Parts: sequence; C-alpha cells; structure tokens
Amino acid sequence: MPGLCRLIIKLPQGAGQGTVDQSGDLVTVTITVKILAMSKHVLFIQGAGEGAYKADKKLAESLRSLLGSFYEVRYPVMQNEQDASYEVWAGQIKEELTKRKGPAVVVGHSVGGSVAIKFLMENVVENALAGLFLIATPFWGGDGGWTYDGYEELIIPKVADSKLSDDVPLFLYHSNDDEVVPFAHLALYARRFPAAKAREINGRGHQMNNDLREVADDIKRL
Repeated sequence: MPGLCRLIIKLPQGAGQGTVDQSGDLVTVTITVKILAMSKHVLFIQGAGEGAYKADKKLAESLRSLLGSFYEVRYPVMQNEQDASYEVWAGQIKEELTKRKGPAVVVGHSVGGSVAIKFLMENVVENALAGLFLIATPFWGGDGGWTYDGYEELIIPKVADSKLSDDVPLFLYHSNDDEVVPFAHLALYARRFPAAKAREINGRGHQMNNDLREVADDIKRL
C-alpha cells in the first residue's frame, strides 16, 4: 500500500539543485550537489640574481602541474632580484601570506628560501603555516656557511629564539651536484634543524632540472 513520505534536504546557497519527477506511484528525486572545497595555497619564492624570476618560473610551473588544480600556486615577482634586499622581500612575503585565507605552504628556492625561513623564524604570521620547503637554499654564517658582503642580514636566529612553531613541517632539498650553492649546505641546515626531513637529490643541479616531483609528493602528504 503506497505511503506518504516527506523528505527535506537543505543545501547552502549555490551548493546544488534538485528535481522531482512523478510517474504513477513512483517518485524520483534527483539531487545534484557541488563539492565545495577551498584550494590549498602554495607560495613559491624565487631565488635572487639577474634573470632568477624567469629561470625559477619553470620550477613554479613544475610544482603547479604536479600538484594539480586542488592547489593554488602563487609565484610573485620579487623586487630588485639582482640585488635582493631582505627587508623588501620579507615585506612581500608578509603581504602574500596575510592576504591568503587558511593555512599556506611556503616554498623557497635558493636565496628565496633563505629569506623565507628567516622571516618565518622572526615573525608570527597571521594565518597558519602548513609547511616550509627549502630548495637549494644557502646557509649563511657559522662554520661552513656563506659569508659574502652583507651576509649578516640573512643569518637565521637560534632555534630556541624562533617564532616558527615546532609543529610546522620543514623539508630540505639539495642536489648533490649543485653548481651554485654547495651541497654541504644541506647538512648545515639539517644540523640546525634535526627534525627536518632532508632530501638528497641526485644529479639535478641548482635548478633541479626544473623538476620538483619530490617537493610535490611531500606537499601532498601534509
């Protein structure tokens, strides 16, 4: 014996639509629901030096392609790349992180990584940080680090004085044939940050052959 059933389904505005078709005693309800998901934000910071933005754009494009459409990879032009200023670049990073909603992943290549980790160790960012990824990043000062003119502005603080939460995953990548930043700098960072995951990359140079597959895999695992 046919019965009477009332079904109420509430959806957020714009989240879906439904149709009802009746044929005799059979009622068919079709509901189409959109999957509402917020893209995960990735901020990629280029290296320094003339032509660095153009060269590193291939790295950003590699990461964007490997991560897929669920991730938004932001690759801003850093000011005065041929003579990078820590204060200026740090200000740009702060601006980028402030205007993003939700946790962000920060990826830095070469000097871009140096600026990123120093800024994040010295400042509390408004939005949560999902992870920090440093690629072919020079270590400044100390025993074995770079000591070029003005290197002091890129020296990172002691871990005990850091404002970067211990809960933020730190990943380090360096090719063992890097022709720009010595491969030994990977060990310097690993020694300073024992909990970091250090990845030795085989034979892909300073530009990683424009292939960031390991970085993308680690980001997806967060």
